[in-house]
Amino acid sequence: RPWSATAGGIALSVRLTPKGGRDAIDGIEILADGRPVLKARVRAAPSEGEANEALCRLIAKAAGVPPRDVALVAGATARIKRLAIAGDGPTLIAALEKVVASR
Repeated sequence: RPWSATAGGIALSVRLTPKGGRDAIDGIEILADGRPVLKARVRAAPSEGEANEALCRLIAKAAGVPPRDVALVAGATARIKRLAIAGDGPTLIAALEKVVASR
């Protein structure tokens, strides 16, 4: 799975497609090096952090937390990003599992 429990929440690996036509989570993908990532697309362009902000809002909505609880930890200018989501780990993981299962 692309997420793991941490102290105070979870860490999440995401492969972001900016200017993807819609804001959506497209499931889980395995990268060439074997790492799992959550595939996400946003309408926002990758300029001035707009796509990153849209990603944080999308993940917050999917996880059922306010956008302020989702932080970009690594990959601000890369396609593969690392997010930290604050909250109850098992609850957040269950919410993400539900979103991925519906894809």
